[in-house]
Amino acid sequence: MNPLRIALYQGPGGVPSSTDDSLTALAAAARRAADGGARLLLANELYLSGYAVGSRFGELAEPADGPGAEAVSRIAAEHGLAVGYGYPERDGDTVFNSFQLFGPDGSRLANYRKVHVFGDYENAHFAPGRELVVQAELDGIRLGLLICYDVEFPEAVRAHALAGTDLLLVPTALARPFEIVPQTIVPTRAWESQLYIAYVNRCGDEGEFPFAGLSCLAAPDGTVRARAGAGEDLLLADVDPDLLASSRAQNTYLSDRRPELYGALR
Repeated sequence: MNPLRIALYQGPGGVPSSTDDSLTALAAAARRAADGGARLLLANELYLSGYAVGSRFGELAEPADGPGAEAVSRIAAEHGLAVGYGYPERDGDTVFNSFQLFGPDGSRLANYRKVHVFGDYENAHFAPGRELVVQAELDGIRLGLLICYDVEFPEAVRAHALAGTDLLLVPTALARPFEIVPQTIVPTRAWESQLYIAYVNRCGDEGEFPFAGLSCLAAPDGTVRARAGAGEDLLLADVDPDLLASSRAQNTYLSDRRPELYGALR
């Protein structure tokens, strides 16, 4: 199986003046990603709305099949690559912090609602999701979806590993001084659960949030295959099924588990 080339769009902070501005930037990133041979483009957490919009989340939220989704679907189909993006999702009177993925033909592949909602700020505006393992398939690679804080829970990543996820997609809005997450925790999660993790952050300052950047693709052998700095970037990196198979054969954490002894972990 051929490697899957992915693109991580580390976009700038700053509250967008409109969702249209975010979509215009996403279309430009999709063009660059496609020109670079990517089959998948990832944008960050709450990409469409911005993160520091506070009480406006309710106003900016839209259904999973809303106008923002329709626009992203068209971008994916026009450039022939899958596109994943974060957005505030409205379902009746409830708002979720969500991540949606469209395929290269513009069809919806998956929609995930953040399960581990972080801190007072997010809890004031979002309800937690209730489905942890959401997956999709792209070019023979099984994709899994999480958002930001979710990946900091080893149980969440391990649940994906046990469900067969090969590449875990994690849009985030990580602020300083928590650089330990992309620098140490994300590569460790990839190693201990034997999968790839694509972690795509915001950069720059947005309201009270100084975003850390440092987007990366971490591999199951514990290496970081691509890493952004603190500024705007479009990373291109390959997810190699052969490396994944070799690493899983050498590192037997999953097969050596003894779940019958883990009953106290509730």
